[in-house]
Amino acid sequence: MTDKPDNKEQEAAEVPVDADESTTDETTTDETATAEAATDETATVETTADDTVEETTESDSTEDDTTEDDADSVEGTAVAESSASGSSTFGKLVAFALLPAVALLLAAAAGFLKWQDDSVRTAEVAAIESTQVAKDSTVKMLSYKPDTVEQDLGAAQDLLTGGFKESYAALINDTVIPGAKEQKISAVASVPAVASISAEADRAEALVFVNQTVIIGDGAPTATASSVKVTLEKVGDRWLVSGFDPV
Repeated sequence: MTDKPDNKEQEAAEVPVDADESTTDETTTDETATAEAATDETATVETTADDTVEETTESDSTEDDTTEDDADSVEGTAVAESSASGSSTFGKLVAFALLPAVALLLAAAAGFLKWQDDSVRTAEVAAIESTQVAKDSTVKMLSYKPDTVEQDLGAAQDLLTGGFKESYAALINDTVIPGAKEQKISAVASVPAVASISAEADRAEALVFVNQTVIIGDGAPTATASSVKVTLEKVGDRWLVSGFDPV
């Protein structure tokens, strides 16, 4: 009977030991879990910190890029504005420089056109007047009667000028007038056509087609046809014949 209580005491003593070991195991497990949790938390914090740093770095980089882009944009705008301003100023300078030249050219062109128009009008008037004078003068120079030959051909001299006037005077005085009186020669000239060759303000040429009928005494009329280039010069307000050349 004495040995049994000893076993109970031994069992009682052994029970707490197991409890302590269980408690120790639980404590160790809890500590391990706590440590692991702390480790995980630390890792999470570090990861979060790294992510935050990366985001901050990316944000800073983005801000730097944005700043550089803004700077480039501002610089480009400034350059564009400067270029536009320079172009505008240059354009104004060119315009101010060219306007007087253009105005001068326009004035010169207008003056030239007016002068040309006046010249054309003057030439047209000269052609009309000179051809009429050439026609009338030719008829008078080649027409006469024996009884009035001096007066007829003398009046024709007033339509001439220059060296040709002197040559004509010598011809009629030395040959035509004496022959007309002696042989009773009469002549009648007509101009069926006349054309202007050239005409300027003070000089002109005309082509005159002449038909002349000559009667000597009681003889039969003799008709001839010829053409003459008549040169005329403007003396004062009159057109006078300065050349008479058969062609």
